[in-house]
Amino acid sequence: MVNRSLVIFLLLILSLALIASVGILIFKNNFSSPGDLSEETVLIVPQGASVRSIGKLLKTKGIIKESLVFVWGVRGFGNNLPLIAGEYLIPPSVSPLDTMRILQSGKVITHKLTIPEGLTAHQIFDLVKEADGLVGELPSYQYHQEGTFMPETYLYIRGEKRKEILLRMQKAMTTTLNDLWKTRSPLASVLNTSYEALILASIIERETSQPKERPKVAAVFLNRLKRGMRLQSDSTIVYGLSNRTGFLGRPLTKNDILTKNPYNSYIHHHLPPGPISNPGRHSLVAAMNPSETKDLYFVANGSGGHTFSSNLRDHNKNVARWRRFKAQNK
Repeated sequence: MVNRSLVIFLLLILSLALIASVGILIFKNNFSSPGDLSEETVLIVPQGASVRSIGKLLKTKGIIKESLVFVWGVRGFGNNLPLIAGEYLIPPSVSPLDTMRILQSGKVITHKLTIPEGLTAHQIFDLVKEADGLVGELPSYQYHQEGTFMPETYLYIRGEKRKEILLRMQKAMTTTLNDLWKTRSPLASVLNTSYEALILASIIERETSQPKERPKVAAVFLNRLKRGMRLQSDSTIVYGLSNRTGFLGRPLTKNDILTKNPYNSYIHHHLPPGPISNPGRHSLVAAMNPSETKDLYFVANGSGGHTFSSNLRDHNKNVARWRRFKAQNK
């Protein structure tokens, strides 16, 4: 005869197991059910945040209904995987389960910082300083850093250090400059070092915004250097007079042209002592692979480009034409 107490015990165990199973099913259903979040939301999980504090944060942001459901769900169904700090994009109607998986994935939001061609180091420092999500102090600005930052679009995540972004820009410039120097044209033989090519490229960058003109502008400057002529680039004067910011806020005057400073290429017969901007790849290529031409001069043509000439007589005619255009379009 079966022991009645044993039967009662077994029935109790089965009942408890059934209740537990039903409870787990109900909990899992709640854990995997869509939430009330109505639109995509940015969530920033701080470094060192506990599961409990993250649960409270999720509830505060309206991503989940109950923080304890999230906490116990992570502990019961998270496979011991950590929730990774960072900035996440949380989709609408997300469940606590999917929220957990997002935070375990580490797939944080990627930000973009675009550095336009031809900016000065001062301007680049300002962009990095204002970039959303970057942290840490900027390193002290040094004049020798001009020209060492590669204009590109850089990807970063919230919490990256400003110093690291600048180092990435410098590494990109060093790599690009060294690679291009290896493939330079014999037409650029007057340049003795890759640094001289960088200086020339920085001038080309400020003289024309049209990519197709850059090899022609490069050829003019290289031809002048070969002949021992002064470069006579207005951009170099502006850089020297503007405390190396690259902008005066006014037109150049005759006195500006006569003002002595190391960057005044109307006075000196050689390249400036350093770059006057941070040139992009197209200007670097142009400096080391110029057009094959005898041109020695160029002047604005009124349509965004320039007119080139190989002798002073034609150049003076082009200058007179440009001045008439400016007078007529005041």
